[in-house]
Amino acid sequence: MGNIQRNKVKDVLSGAVAVGSEVLLKGWVRTKRGNKHVAFIALNDGSIIHNIQIVADLQQFSDEQLKAVTTGACISAKGKLVDSPAQGQPVEVQLSSIEILGEADAETYPLQKKGHSLEFLREIAHLRPRTNTFGAIFRLRHAMAFAIHQFFNDRGFVYLHTPIITGSDAEGAGAMFKVTTLDLHNIPKKPDGSVDHEQDFFGKATNLTVSGQLEGELGAMALGEVYTFGPTFRAENSNTTRHLAEFWMIEPEVAFNELQENMDLAEDFLKYLIQYALEHCAPDLEFLCQQYDKELLSRLNFVVNNAFQRLPYTEAVEILKASKQKFEYKVEWGTDLQSEHERYLVEKHFEKPVILTDYPKDIKAFYMKQNADGKTVRAMDVLFPGIGEIIGGSQREEGYDKLLARVKEMGIPEEEIWWYLETRKFGTAPHSGFGLGFERLMLFVTGMSNIRDVIPFPRFPKSADF
Repeated sequence: MGNIQRNKVKDVLSGAVAVGSEVLLKGWVRTKRGNKHVAFIALNDGSIIHNIQIVADLQQFSDEQLKAVTTGACISAKGKLVDSPAQGQPVEVQLSSIEILGEADAETYPLQKKGHSLEFLREIAHLRPRTNTFGAIFRLRHAMAFAIHQFFNDRGFVYLHTPIITGSDAEGAGAMFKVTTLDLHNIPKKPDGSVDHEQDFFGKATNLTVSGQLEGELGAMALGEVYTFGPTFRAENSNTTRHLAEFWMIEPEVAFNELQENMDLAEDFLKYLIQYALEHCAPDLEFLCQQYDKELLSRLNFVVNNAFQRLPYTEAVEILKASKQKFEYKVEWGTDLQSEHERYLVEKHFEKPVILTDYPKDIKAFYMKQNADGKTVRAMDVLFPGIGEIIGGSQREEGYDKLLARVKEMGIPEEEIWWYLETRKFGTAPHSGFGLGFERLMLFVTGMSNIRDVIPFPRFPKSADF
C-alpha cells in the first residue's frame, strides 16, 4: 500500500482532507453491493458513526479480487477522494488498490445488514461494538469520561485513587463480593467454626468496594477538593434493567462545602456533562435519537436549559399526596420515594430537574449530617426526567459524638471504620459530596433503556462472559 499515511473516516467526511487527494482507509466492511459494472463498499473505522463509500470499477477489479470483501471483513483501501453524486454523503473514494487484512466468513458472520435485537447483541458482546448503536454508545462513554476529568481538573480538584479492595462497607449495602485467597475446598476454621480470616491474604475479611466515598473524605480533609472515578461492585441478585454487579462511580468530596454548595456543584456538573455531549457528540446523539428515543435531544436540552428546582423531601411528599396521579406505590413520610414519584415531580409537577433535600434519617446512610429537628438529615438527591434519581449526596456529619452515636445505633462495627471516625477528632470541618453512577448518566445521555447496554462488558447474575 506504499508509505501513504492512513486517513480516518471522520477526517475525510468532515472536509479535513482535500477533494482530489489520494487517501488510504483501513476499516471494516459494513456492506457491499453493486451491479456488473461497479461495486459499492461501505467502510467504517470506528472514528465516526458514518460509513464512507468506496467505489470499485469492475473493469479494474475482477469479481475474484473482491470476493473476500464481505460484511465484517477488514480491508485496506487506497484511492482518490472525489465529490459524491449520491445523496447523504459529501465525498466518496474511487478505489485504486485494495488489500484484505482479515477475511470474514460471509455465511457465519453474525452482524448482517438486517436489524438485530439488543438482547441478541448482548450474547455477542465481543462483536457488538462494530454496530452503529454500540459504536455510538462507546464513543459517548469515552466523551463523558473525558468531560468528567476535565470538569474537575479545571476547578482545581485532585483525582484520588481509592481502594478497590476494602475491609469496610461504606453504604451498609450488605451484598458485597468477598476477596479471598483461601482454598475454598479446605477453608481454615476457628475453634468456634467460623472462617479463620487471619490465614487469608490480608489477615482479615475483605470485599470489593461499593464506594470510594469514605476514603474520598479523608483526601478532602487534606487536599480540599477531591474526586474519585472508579469501578464499584454490588453482589445483589438483581436482574432489573437498572442494576449491574460491576459499575463505575464518580464521587467528589469537598471540604468546607455545605448542602447549598453541594447542590450548586451537582447542578453545574450535570449541565456541563450534558452540554459537552451536545457539543461534541452530535452525530452519535442524532443517530440514537432517530433509532431509539425520539425525545432524547429534547430531554438533554431540557436539563441544560432549566434551573433545577430545590425543595425538602417533606414538601415533595405533600405535593405527591395532593396530586391526582394514581401511583403504584403509596407515598408516606418516612419511606423512600419510588422512580414513579420522582418522575412525576420532574416531568409533571415542576417540569424541570428537581433536587430533594432533608430526607428522613432512618432511610439514609449513617454518615449524613443530622438536622436540628432530630428526624432528618442534610441529604440531597438530584432527579431527572425519564430515570428519576441520578445523583445522591449529602453534607457529611463532622461531629465525632453524633457520628459515633449513629454508628452504634445502626450496628456498624467501630473497628471497621475507626480511621473514618478518627478524622472527626483531628481538625474536622464541614464537608459535602455526592455520587454519580456513571452508567446511570450513560442511560440518560444515550436514551437506552437497559443499563447492560451502556457498558462494554456487563456483569450481572450468572453472566461474566467476555
